Amino acid sequence: MENTAKSIADYLLQIKAIKLQPSNPFTWASGWKSPIYCDNRKTLSFPDVRLAIRNAFVDKLKDLYPDAELIAGVATGAIAHGILVADALGLPFVYVRSGAKEHGLGNRIEGHFEKGQKVVVIEDLISTGGSSLEAVKALREGGCNVMGMIAIFTYGFKKAEDNFSENKCVLHTLSNYNVLVDRARSTGYIKDNEIDTLRQWRQDPSTWGK
Repeated sequence: MENTAKSIADYLLQIKAIKLQPSNPFTWASGWKSPIYCDNRKTLSFPDVRLAIRNAFVDKLKDLYPDAELIAGVATGAIAHGILVADALGLPFVYVRSGAKEHGLGNRIEGHFEKGQKVVVIEDLISTGGSSLEAVKALREGGCNVMGMIAIFTYGFKKAEDNFSENKCVLHTLSNYNVLVDRARSTGYIKDNEIDTLRQWRQDPSTWGK
């Protein structure tokens, strides 16, 4: 588990999916300011990284959820990863929109599924967990048995932990913020003064930079 977290973190750093801008912070959809941004969509452009992430998902899924019957990807960032995982396991796939489609069939869940199916949700990134858990809610309302969620990366915020706990959804990730920062420091990707900034932000991300 630890080796997987380190190798995935190394891949993210290698392809520069991690952006650091302490002096010009990113603004998240939640309104939070952040000196760091993780762009996991970039992993799809690198075949070796894409394959490593797929294999890590598959290994974790086989270990944790060997009786899974359906893979669900959260739109849009996890659709491609979810398809790769479902294909490797020979399982059916659906994806969950952020909202119901406003035309056509008006679907929130795209693809065929059966009520009672055991589902594992694939996600690319966990910040507060809000949008990810909306997908879980939609699947449950559709009659699916959501076994848990596996994501590439989490910032590890307490707010996310609380949200997943309140929604009774188990979250597993391939890598995480603490491992990423340790690997970034050991490889010289970030400097010591940037480590201090990242630690300060991590302590209270909702007020940092305001």
